Amino acid sequence: MAESHEVSWELDGIAMEGTLVRPDGAGPFPAVVLVAGSGPTDRDWCSPLLPGRNGSGRLFAEAFAQAGIASIRYDKRASGPRAAVNVPKLLGRLSMQSHLDELAGAVRALAGTGVADPDRIVGLGNSEGALHVLHYATGSQLLPFAGIVLAAPPGRPIQEVLLAQLALQSAQVPGGAEMMPKVREAAERYSAGRPMNPDPALPDSVKMVLSSFEAPANLPLARELWAESTCDSLDRVRIPTLVLIGGRDVQIDVQADGGPLQMAAAGMPNVSFAFPPNANHVFKEDRRTPAEVAASPGNGYNEPGTRLDPESLEVILAWLRGSAGVLSGASKLDGDRPGQWPYGPAAAR
Repeated sequence: MAESHEVSWELDGIAMEGTLVRPDGAGPFPAVVLVAGSGPTDRDWCSPLLPGRNGSGRLFAEAFAQAGIASIRYDKRASGPRAAVNVPKLLGRLSMQSHLDELAGAVRALAGTGVADPDRIVGLGNSEGALHVLHYATGSQLLPFAGIVLAAPPGRPIQEVLLAQLALQSAQVPGGAEMMPKVREAAERYSAGRPMNPDPALPDSVKMVLSSFEAPANLPLARELWAESTCDSLDRVRIPTLVLIGGRDVQIDVQADGGPLQMAAAGMPNVSFAFPPNANHVFKEDRRTPAEVAASPGNGYNEPGTRLDPESLEVILAWLRGSAGVLSGASKLDGDRPGQWPYGPAAAR
């Protein structure tokens, strides 16, 4: 059976905590660093804002262990059980760089356990976490990744993704379409560097989402995220990369995000794409309609009984064996190895 161990390290005077999962047998093992999405999402990919504790981060770690792959997943300093203590210490300090520092700390902690083969460590980031994994892969690191999995990466600026999400939600309520011009006006003010100043007539839930981008605890991260997309740096990645977008994702879209990402990666044999048709934003199997998903509390992501999408897991493991070569031991990109595995640009649905 796989073994789980709690690990901790310090970053800028703040304790960070994570979970190391190691497979049976003698290591060192190939390993994956799991990076959660935005907000207070914890190491298991659960959030106090969403019902349920059945997070995909934990499920991925368990599935990887069964395949002989170690993993580490960690709480960002503003998430998990220490969030209430840590957030006041982070006011005005949250940024893309601070999240990159957290990821780098997790990689060092993983390598320091002796469980992982340092030449066979892969980064897997979900949603906003995909941006942090990409920044790590395209920067100068003492412990470089052997490959990366970008799971539900935004192919549009976060501003456009947010507006699309709010438009989908507004379509489910009476009079919702009339609120979108007011939302766009607030977004335009923010893009111009001014306060959003959302219209008082907007629903409280919408005003809360917009205001979160101006909360002192989220700055300067929120302004950096507002204009960034994965396309901005995808063309600079040189290691094997798998871009994964689920066909049931109501936040990141196969066409609206996948299309620009495929264009950004044109001519890059190290970048592969897969679009599993029944996977949602956190790569659970989900056969509901977008309207049904949007109408359920927390989109039903972490409810008991939900499970990883089998095709998504199969794609990731096959990519690790093939294009990335992590499981076979050929951990660096081989110039003769095809980068488009069976799931390439033509796989878009």
